[in-house]
Formats: sequence, C-alpha cells, structure tokens
Amino acid sequence: MQMVCLTDFEEYAKEHLSKATWDYYAAGADECCTRDDNLLAYKRIRLRPRILRDVSVSDTRTTVQGTEISFPVGIAPTAFHCLAWHEGEVATARATETLNTCYITSTYSTCSVEEIVAAAPNGYRWFQLYVYRNRKLSEQMVHRVEALGYKALVLTVDVPYTGKRRNDIRNQFKLPPHLKVKNFDGVFQQETAGPEEYGIPANTLDPSISWKDVYWLQSITRLPIIIKGILTKEDAELAVEHGVQGIIVSNHGGRQLDGGPASIDALPEIVDTVQGRIEVYVDGGIRTGSDVLKALALGAKCVFIGRPAVWGLAYKGEEGVREVLQILNDEFRLSMALSGCRNVAEINRNLIQFSKL
Repeated sequence: MQMVCLTDFEEYAKEHLSKATWDYYAAGADECCTRDDNLLAYKRIRLRPRILRDVSVSDTRTTVQGTEISFPVGIAPTAFHCLAWHEGEVATARATETLNTCYITSTYSTCSVEEIVAAAPNGYRWFQLYVYRNRKLSEQMVHRVEALGYKALVLTVDVPYTGKRRNDIRNQFKLPPHLKVKNFDGVFQQETAGPEEYGIPANTLDPSISWKDVYWLQSITRLPIIIKGILTKEDAELAVEHGVQGIIVSNHGGRQLDGGPASIDALPEIVDTVQGRIEVYVDGGIRTGSDVLKALALGAKCVFIGRPAVWGLAYKGEEGVREVLQILNDEFRLSMALSGCRNVAEINRNLIQFSKL
C-alpha cells in the first residue's frame, strides 16, 4: 500500500499496534481538548500566497543552534520506540541521520544513548532530560550524553507530575517485561517492589524543579540548554533572562495540562517576546508540509514531530521514519513554492492570515 500522507501512517499504526500501545501513544490528558486543538489550530490559520516569484529552484535547508539541517523538521522526544518496532530508537536515529535532521532522544528510550550513537555515529542529536529527586541521576545522564557527542540538552519542564491519561489508567499500561528504560538499566533494581510509572519507580520526577535548576544545569555542563514546555510570554522572558539557548513551545502533545493553548497558538506571543535573542521551536500537531510552513511563518526556527515518527516506526521501522520525514520534506518544499518562497529566509509573517473563526 502506498503511503501518501502522514494520516496513512496513523491509520496503519492504529490497525497494527496493540490497543494498549496505540492508546499510550495516542493519549491526551483528561478530555484530550488540548491534544485535539493542537491539530485544529493549524486548520484555522490561512496562508497568503505570493505569485510570479520564480520558484524554479528551492532550498529547504536551515540551521538549529548553528548546525545545518536539510529541512526544518526534527524528531521530538517520545518514549518507548521499541513498542512500535523491535529496533526502536536505533531505527529512528538511523532515519534522521540519513535525512540529515535533528533527533531529540528521550530519557525514556528503550535503547541506551550509547546504542543510539553506535547505530548512527554521524547523526545530529540533542538529549531530552528530566530533573529527578535524585539529582545525581540527572547529572550522570548529562555527563554521559555530553561525552557521547550529543549537541544540546532539552530540559522538559511541564512534568512536575504526570498528566492524567485515562486510557493508560484503564489499560493499566506497563512496559512489557522484555523492554525497559535502557538508560536506567540497573539503577532502580532495589526499588522494583514499589509502584511503577512508565517504566521507572513512581515519584522519581522532582516536582520542586524551579528556575534555579536551570542555573544548576548550566553549572554542570557546557552544552546549550533548550527549555521544552513553555507556553507563555512571561516564561519565555524568564528563559531568556536565565541564559538558555532555545525554547520549544510545547504542551507535551496535549498529554499534561488539558485546557491549555494549542502550541501553534502560543507561538506568536513567545516569538514576539524573545525578539530573536534565542531560537524558538515548536512541536505538537504538525501533520503536513503546510503546517511546517505556517509554524515557520509565525517565527519558529524548526518544528518537531512526535507521534508521526512513531507511526513511521510501526509501519516499517527505519524506512518508515524516513518515509514520514521525506513526505513532510516534499510537502514543505511544495507549499513553500506555491506560496512564493524560494528558501526559509523568505518565509515570514506576511504569509499568514488568521481566519475569522
């Protein structure tokens, strides 16, 4: 069957993954309003295409944190890729290396950071980090990935506690016995008796995390720090003041607070506040090349996809992720041309008309 768009991969994954696995990936918090709005918000945004601009040659390349990537779509950190495909994150890493874009590896990977680097030695990677009650645990991970050549740390800040995902509770979601959170292999042995949440002991995440932890992180690493999970101009300003190098505007795929804004709706006020002092990225709800174009027109330097990468894995592993990225790349290039943009530098807010919905 020919895969024409990202929805085709979604339908395939829904059909072929177990119900518990599908529900885990698809889950939003509570009533899933924010998860669904992430998608609907893109449909409310209209483009203002310019014509007769000679789009015979187009260039989708851009840079993130000073590194060139082939087009402005990276892979967002998502957990447990081995649930979708036996090779898991190793396949994702190879696909992103081949397409020369950025892969944010999740703390909650079912392959270790070392296995991922070995599989795709030339890949451009950032590492997504949580801050744990046991700071030593976070610190060891930081030093591990820095030594392995990861190029940035993505600090996820919207999970002081895990959102209420109803189907995971109903399904009593647990990692199957043959899989584990590989980066913590052996770390929690003594605690295996207690309750578990998504592969590690409950209450491992630190709800006391605050801005001072950003300073702590800067004191233990020379890697750029990118904060993921900002949705307001106030927090964007604080991020700049605390000397971080980037922001990912994100509501965690609608999996944390239900009733918050769609990430694309939060993007403009954050871009306006940051005013180019640091790079701003966005994730959540990207399903087509024109979605990518809209996000860039509203000021994002790059977008990141979460669930679609997992659907690609479920379809055909490394090849499936490659296909998902290639489709987005092709669609983005076409949308650019049809809007009169020859390169990413020509994409700006004049391209956007908010519809009167």
